[in-house]
Order: sequence, then C-alpha cells, then structure tokens
Amino acid sequence: MNFTWPVRVYYEDTDSGGVVYYANYLKYMERARTEFLRARGFEQDQLIEKQNIIFAVRSVQCDYKSPARFNDELIVTAEIIELKKASMLFEQKIVRSQQPNQILCQGKIRIACLHADTFKPRAIPNSIMEVAGVD
Repeated sequence: MNFTWPVRVYYEDTDSGGVVYYANYLKYMERARTEFLRARGFEQDQLIEKQNIIFAVRSVQCDYKSPARFNDELIVTAEIIELKKASMLFEQKIVRSQQPNQILCQGKIRIACLHADTFKPRAIPNSIMEVAGVD
C-alpha cells in the first residue's frame, strides 16, 4: 500500500543554487512516514505516552538521481516493504508532482520500534502490525 504526501520546496530548503540540500530529502521522507502512521490512526506522541513506544531510524540507504529545485511541488511516497517483529523497512520515493515517473530521490529506511524509556528494542504492537499495509 503506497502512501503519498505532498511537499513544496521552499527557499530555505535549497542551497545558493536553488537546489534542494541533500539532507532535506530525508526530512521530507520523515514527514511522509509520520503522516503514514497518522493516516492509520497512530499519533507518535500518543504512542509514547500510552504505550511507551518510539520509532527510530536504524539505517538509511538513499540514492539521489535528479535535483529538486526551489518552488517545485513534490510527492513523497512511503511504503512498508518488510515488516519484522521489531522493525519496518520503508521504501520511499520523491518525484515532482508534474513528472511522477521521474524519480528524484529514493531510499530504503529501516525503522526500529523501541521502548521510549530505555531505547531498547521491543515488538511492534499488533494494532500497528494489522494496519501496516504490507502485501
């Protein structure tokens, strides 16, 4: 199940040449993953407070293919492609909304489920597993 989230590139997102700074692609992906969870009924602050759960990035593999520029309208996707007991692997892509077949950036981001108080791994709750959307 592929989730999409729109993003506009602001001047603050770019370098002096008007190109999106590489680390900002990771921020766009982070926002899309947050909205992915929110769309499924999970607010991260409530997961911390009520279930003592946080999700943390464990690893990132990212390929930059073509630059996004100031004022571009982007679409960021988030799809869980692997679900384990205590982690999720997201595949994410960023494209221009006007050119959805041209990938600007793509990555695989592994997210670990942790106890919020100890930062030790814990199982992803069944309520999240059930709506994760892995085919």
